[in-house]
Amino acid sequence: MKIIIINGPNLNLLGTREPETYGNKSFEDYFADLQFKFREVELSYFQSNIEGELIDQLQQANKDFDGIILNAAAYTHTSVGIGDAIKAIETPVVEVHISNTFSRESFRHTSYVSPNAKGVIIGFGLQSYDLAIHSFIGE
Repeated sequence: MKIIIINGPNLNLLGTREPETYGNKSFEDYFADLQFKFREVELSYFQSNIEGELIDQLQQANKDFDGIILNAAAYTHTSVGIGDAIKAIETPVVEVHISNTFSRESFRHTSYVSPNAKGVIIGFGLQSYDLAIHSFIGE
């Protein structure tokens, strides 16, 4: 099985950005842990702060992967384009968020990703990605 994790804006700052909310580990370090833990899965990773690049990656992933784990970060709450891209592809998308978006500002309670996602995992820290992988491999 081939799964890609696509992360949106500011997630390149994990490990240093608001550690009380997002923790102290960089995503690159965490991704290495995921690759070790889920050796039976071919995992790939892409991060961009640019909305159009995320849309391009979703469209490309539709051809190349069995599953997509998407943390669109702030674009979750603002990007009709990302929502439309998910609707236009066949590869299932699991939406993840590190923090509990419903315990934060009210604008974070709306998602343009969720209506077209296979599922949503929110608020379990970096473990949200583990849970998303499990949802694809059926454990």
